[in-house]
Amino acid sequence: MLTARTERIAVRGPHDIVNVRQVVRGWCLAVGMGLVDLTKMVTAASEIARNTLEYGGGGALTIEELRDGVRQGVRLIFEDQGPGIPDIDRAMTDGYTSGTGMGLGLGGTKRLVDQFDIASTPGQGTRVAITKWKAR
Repeated sequence: MLTARTERIAVRGPHDIVNVRQVVRGWCLAVGMGLVDLTKMVTAASEIARNTLEYGGGGALTIEELRDGVRQGVRLIFEDQGPGIPDIDRAMTDGYTSGTGMGLGLGGTKRLVDQFDIASTPGQGTRVAITKWKAR
């Protein structure tokens, strides 16, 4: 898999969540994603960005345009150095929220994208990578 281009943006305040949505939308349009898939990716990005800010104390997003010879897509990697998630299985449960989230949660976010990976170490932070491929 080839990473065609990348961009890194900060997630430090509420205004950055708006920026994440706008930037992700632009990247999805650039690879030719349709409206439904674009909306799913922007929704997922918004939820993870909000989690990065609210629960991780802020962090960063790395955006990658992916190509594998047949497919083209966008991968988003959110990273923070917050308290981490002590129970990922519980956090992935539908309806689970430890705060005032949208209620979509990590489980709902996972269903919006084609690939979802999460790694978290209590006391060290969390990394969430989501990928959406352009429909053929």
